Amino acid sequence: MKTKLLILAIFSFFSTATFAQKLQVGIKGGANINKITGKSFSDEFSYGYHLGGMLAIGLGKKFAIQPEILFNQINVDTSSSFSKVYKFNQVDKVQLKYLSIPILLNYKPVKFLTLQAGPQFGVLMNKSNTLLENGRDAFKAGDLSMLGGAQINIGHLKIYGRYAVGLSNLNDIDNQEKWKSQGFQLGVGLTL
Repeated sequence: MKTKLLILAIFSFFSTATFAQKLQVGIKGGANINKITGKSFSDEFSYGYHLGGMLAIGLGKKFAIQPEILFNQINVDTSSSFSKVYKFNQVDKVQLKYLSIPILLNYKPVKFLTLQAGPQFGVLMNKSNTLLENGRDAFKAGDLSMLGGAQINIGHLKIYGRYAVGLSNLNDIDNQEKWKSQGFQLGVGLTL
């Protein structure tokens, strides 16, 4: 029931906002540079990608709300202590696929620059078969993050960079250590 009310409230907000202010719809994609912090993980960034769509709802001349839906692929390397601590057989590369939903507040101090900040909720869609072969679900199904970044606007072309810091503990095995995500998103978008 709560989910239906939340969906109804979101649709009502977007419907009202689209009639009242400027609306932009677009597509976007780019690179993810991520790591998961915790002593069981390699202290290096790894690369992935993201693809998706966005909707910018103008709230006057300087502000907008920008919800997005992104498919994120995140590659993670575990350290040698991961197998010792969690009794897995040599898990070295893990690939996570998230459906991420950021809701950003855009502030446009000048026409060509937009500053962005807001929360992002990621739903874990798929895990690499390395973890599934071991018969354990190591990562929690959701990840809450905070995003901050900037976007350069050149007509319909958008070039952006963001930093994301995870607020959720991703460890779904035990409470021995906290796993937190962090990363950068670099990409381009095109509004229609």
